[in-house]
Parts: sequence; structure tokens; C-alpha cells
Amino acid sequence: MNTLQLTAKFEEALVYATHLHANQTRKISGVPYIAHLLSVAALVLEAGGTEEEAIAGLLHDAVEDQGGKSTREEIRQRFGEIVVAIVDGCTESDTYPKPPWLERKKKYLENLRHASASVRRVSLADKLHNARSLLADLRQHGSSIWQQFKTGREGTLWFYQQLQQVYSATGCDFLTQEFSRVIQELCNES
Repeated sequence: MNTLQLTAKFEEALVYATHLHANQTRKISGVPYIAHLLSVAALVLEAGGTEEEAIAGLLHDAVEDQGGKSTREEIRQRFGEIVVAIVDGCTESDTYPKPPWLERKKKYLENLRHASASVRRVSLADKLHNARSLLADLRQHGSSIWQQFKTGREGTLWFYQQLQQVYSATGCDFLTQEFSRVIQELCNES
């Protein structure tokens, strides 16, 4: 049984993430972005993650979407080297404009193959929640959702299938099995 007690650092990260992403919503549903971050942190904790991993779950998109290198430095100062290392491992790009989509995705996949268990857990929680949300949007709105993605259905499913291969090659746990199940459903319904 996991008896992890969250501290004031988690609360601080939750408030910080809420402020950072206050004006952001999910692409299709329009749900406030903090819902995604809360879901990622919850999945991390449910998978036996540490408080640092849960904090990184709350902050995994902060560098990429909310300020780049200056946000990274603030995360390092406020939450420490462990958290920033996990966030770095989950960040596709810290520059604007971002590099081309395929280049970013291939680099992310390559880095993930060699990532720490902490980076893998947070990345997997992030991608699992994204895939679940995508499946829910697909069921609710139909195939028109693919127009919201730069690479459409084919590119999006390619990336998820590549992620599935990497996650399956690097571990076999509940999150990995759930991710595989959701990706299978996405492919079947698309």
C-alpha cells in the first residue's frame, strides 16, 4: 500500500500551474487546461509515483507552452533539480517557433527510449490522458476532430502508435497496458 503524503510543495506547484495555464484550454473540448494537468498528476500518483513526479506531472507542459527557458529556471528554483529534470524529459521544445512537427516527435521518441523511470511515468501519464481525451472527443464529435491536428488522423495515430511501441519496450505496468488499450480503441474507431 502506498502511504505517500503530499506536502506544501505539491500545493505550491498546483497553484503555480493553475496560474501559468490560466488562459489555456484543451484543443477540442475547451475544458480548462488545468484539468489535464490534474489528471496527469493523478495518474502518476495512482501508478506509485513520487511527489516530485506528481509535481512534474502538473508542470510537464509549462516550459513548452508557458515561457520556455525562463519558466524552466523558475521551476528549477522553486521545485528543484529532480522536478526540472523530469519536466525537461517531457518537453518537446523550449524555443519559439517550435521546430517542425515530425522532427520534434522523432526527437521526443528517441529521448523517451533512454529516459529515466520518472520521465517515462510522467510522459506515459500525459500521453494516456491525451489519448483518453482524444477518444472521448472522437466519440462525441466524430472524425471532424482530426482537422484540429496539423498532421490529421494519420500523423496523430502514427505518433501514438510509436509511443505505444516505446512504452511497451521499456516496461509493462498498468499505465502501459491501459495506453495500449486506448490506442487500439482509437485506431478502431477512427
